[in-house]
Amino acid sequence: MAVIGAGSWGTALAVQLAREGHPTLLWARDPAQAAAMERDRRNTRYLPDAPFPRGLSVAADLDVVLARARDVLVAVPSHSFRSALAAIAPALRPAARVAWATKGFELSTGLLPHQVAAELLGSRPCAVVSGPTFAREVGAGLPTAMTVASADALFGAELALAISGPSFRAYTQTDIVGVEVGGAVKNVIAIGSGIADGMGFGANTRVALITRGLAEMMRLGVALGGKRDTFMGLAGLGDLVLTCTDDQSRNRRFGMAMGEGRPFSAVAGSFDQVVEGVAAARAVNEVAARLGVEMPICREVYRVMHEGKAVREAVQALMGREVRPEME
Repeated sequence: MAVIGAGSWGTALAVQLAREGHPTLLWARDPAQAAAMERDRRNTRYLPDAPFPRGLSVAADLDVVLARARDVLVAVPSHSFRSALAAIAPALRPAARVAWATKGFELSTGLLPHQVAAELLGSRPCAVVSGPTFAREVGAGLPTAMTVASADALFGAELALAISGPSFRAYTQTDIVGVEVGGAVKNVIAIGSGIADGMGFGANTRVALITRGLAEMMRLGVALGGKRDTFMGLAGLGDLVLTCTDDQSRNRRFGMAMGEGRPFSAVAGSFDQVVEGVAAARAVNEVAARLGVEMPICREVYRVMHEGKAVREAVQALMGREVRPEME
């Protein structure tokens, strides 16, 4: 297996695959970074507490990595997903199967990752890996569960089996759209939840945002062709709760800093890794508007992130909405 992307999540997945006895190649863009990881047997920048198992190797030569691997797992931020697929496509082996652990709509097109993959990779077997996970905990071998979604039942089952072990359980399903929408929307809701916590609003508010955020996620996912039941699973409700409630979530921490009154530019400059929900807020807002799907929480997060709306005005807009049936 080849893992493309040596950030915290790509490294954690590579460690998990190698931990289960699968020879794994981790590709890092920077040759110096690759050499350092191979020498230190850990990713000291992004995941320093996860030592590399014996079966994990690191390389910076993409052609060499892809020539040695049948299956490829792409773990890059959503804004880099298209360029990563474009880079690997010419060098993939004819029988290569491709999975990704990327979450979020493509900002410029509003496409989900599987739609981008279809454009660049054609009809080869593909899968998405998603669910409620933090890289540090996966790297530490703490008990974790997630979802592998694929239209190819054999690939989905084999990938889930490969990544599973005593402390890691993967479930399979076929609803790629639902799984991907869950992974995109939850980051936006997590920023909103963080804003509320930063403003000191308490547990009642947080649970209300999670519950109503789930309703928004379902509406958009069903409109795009996802299955409603998917959003009650690991890649929907599970990932949403995790990201909205734990301080390991960069999206939640970003929102908390905004809720405490810090300006957007100062908050953005304080993070050394991508906060996916910031760009996702724009993409989700645009897709929802195109489809006529009502997503008031996501819309207000977008306005705070990208239109400079004051957080208290956004809260007032949400609380001032007309009374309506809960299940609409």
